[in-house]
Amino acid sequence: MATVLVTGGTGLIGRHLSHLLLQKGYSIIILTRKKPGHATPNITYAEWDVSRGLIDKDAVMKSDYIIHLAGAGVADERWSAKRKQEIVDSRVKSSELLVKTLQENQHHVKATVSASGIGWYGGDNDASRVKGFTEEAEPDKDFLGETCRLWEQSIEPVQSSGIRLVKMRTGLVLSNDGGALAEFKKPLKFGIAGILGGGDQVMSWIHIDDICRMYLYALQNEQVSGAYNAVAPTPVTNKELTLQTARTMRGKRFIPIYVPSFVLKLILGEMSIEVLKSATVSDSKIRATGFRFLYPSLEAALNELLRNK
Repeated sequence: MATVLVTGGTGLIGRHLSHLLLQKGYSIIILTRKKPGHATPNITYAEWDVSRGLIDKDAVMKSDYIIHLAGAGVADERWSAKRKQEIVDSRVKSSELLVKTLQENQHHVKATVSASGIGWYGGDNDASRVKGFTEEAEPDKDFLGETCRLWEQSIEPVQSSGIRLVKMRTGLVLSNDGGALAEFKKPLKFGIAGILGGGDQVMSWIHIDDICRMYLYALQNEQVSGAYNAVAPTPVTNKELTLQTARTMRGKRFIPIYVPSFVLKLILGEMSIEVLKSATVSDSKIRATGFRFLYPSLEAALNELLRNK
């Protein structure tokens, strides 16, 4: 039984991915700041504290693979200067601690699959609107673009330890257990479909099952290496996503309401730039390796997530 070391294992993707890994017969070690009081078959917990540079080296040495998801939630809090630094440091310093541990100790880790984000690309341009951003594009100069650049740069030295590295530039993850879809659903409880700004901004999304399957696919397939866009084949506008969610949940029993950009700026501050930004991202590279989506269309994804739930 191969062992996978998971950082960020208690987050949205981490929880679902751990369940999938168990189904596939893997043993899991989750790095955490505080071990839970309960036990889970084939999951063990090892302590680390990134701020203090502490990590359970034995856990790393026991692992065959690493899945690195750790990072403070980008949308969890308003972007103060302090919060922005936390977002960067939680990603960069955790990567650096893993790299240092691998470089200084004997290990048998074969591959590391590390999270990144489509914030790498910034907003749409003429080319991306037609074909979508591809992995060869340079990182944007805005906050998330720079964060993703530093994030990926910080994990890349694992390759010097003979480890295959895959970087997953993840889009908007649709799940019933948190994340963006939960925010779309909140006003729909009152029959309101809240379209953000003009609603024309493109959102590149992925179903939670497909992003987890993509991590597993990257872990298992040696030909998969480098950066990949973890997005579904069919990006949609904010308006399309909002209205399709409303129709799936409530049929015709909802009222579309546009939330003006200035209101979003007052509520969200600098983060509103990301909410209103259009980013058309291509999935062609990962599909070219042979990966196939369970939910390639928004309709299929929302039907699975929302109907009879």
